Amino acid sequence: MRQSILFLVCLMILVSGCSLKTTSPSSQDEAFVTSIKEQNERFESLSQNENFDELLSLFRQNCAAPLSKKVYANVCEQALHVNDAKAFFKNSFELKKIQPNEQRSMLTGYYEPLLHGSMKKSARFKYPVYAKPKDLLMIVGENDKKMRGRSVKGKMMPYYTREEISKRKLNAEVLCYVDDKIDLFFMEVQGSGRVELEDGKVIFIGYADANGHQYKSLGREMMNRGIFASVEEISLQSIRAWLVAHPTQIDALLNTNPSYVFFRRMDQKATGSLGLVLTPERSVAVDRSFIPLGSLLAVKSHSANYSVDKFVFAQDTGGAIKGPNRADMFMGYGERAQWIAGELKAPLEVWIMQPKF
Repeated sequence: MRQSILFLVCLMILVSGCSLKTTSPSSQDEAFVTSIKEQNERFESLSQNENFDELLSLFRQNCAAPLSKKVYANVCEQALHVNDAKAFFKNSFELKKIQPNEQRSMLTGYYEPLLHGSMKKSARFKYPVYAKPKDLLMIVGENDKKMRGRSVKGKMMPYYTREEISKRKLNAEVLCYVDDKIDLFFMEVQGSGRVELEDGKVIFIGYADANGHQYKSLGREMMNRGIFASVEEISLQSIRAWLVAHPTQIDALLNTNPSYVFFRRMDQKATGSLGLVLTPERSVAVDRSFIPLGSLLAVKSHSANYSVDKFVFAQDTGGAIKGPNRADMFMGYGERAQWIAGELKAPLEVWIMQPKF
């Protein structure tokens, strides 16, 4: 449940994709066909470093979500009675490689940030973390497309933009106040976070809704303005450093993204669109037009800062995650997670584990 809105490309949005309307990729679809030999070779390659007992435990947890059961109805039941975890995954699934379309294949990362805040507004803590506004409405249009807005004299109008929200008092609960508008912006991009209050208490914040305006990339905007010369220069760290060094330009740049995220208090740490607590380096955000939520995937990616070749679960979505070969990997909480997520941008290959029965 995040605008996931996840990480670097959540800041860039360089890709887009067309929609595949099936509930899950068909084994007859040419884009997903993989030979038996290729499947066996890929599975054995994944097996070299995989902890199948751990994977089975995570698979059972994944099956707790209704959407996962829809994808894996029979195997979810079978998973409850497994003695040999490796044999279960090898014999119950087919590995189908997802072929890239015209869009760029890429792995990025996101994490759970820590902000500092207070339940009361003050000179330091002055930036509100809003809950979903009471006047934010949602209607379902053609093709089940959800549209958000507000009612003005009986007419549906667009909801306030980021800039408009910054200049008015919303009809919404303030969950808390934080001391850094840049960190608050990045928490919107991540879709969730933790806020440490003045008394040391930590509260969990999760995605509740958004204002309905299209997400526009801050990193792309800064590159268009000549602040960055290339995509390779853009990262969470480089964007934040530039904004801190140019405080008078922060508002103007942040407001180029009209999208705004509203939050809710959570009883648990970072939770994805599937409704499950995210597992570091096992949960990914995907484009559900191509990959059903709850799917078990195999991903392979390599960069100078991070390499991965393992099974993961499609448990989240993101406004910047578009296309069949795009994934945003949840890195967890802490400095390492933040650093990797902020820098990660690497080519990606994706396989989906389809049930054999």
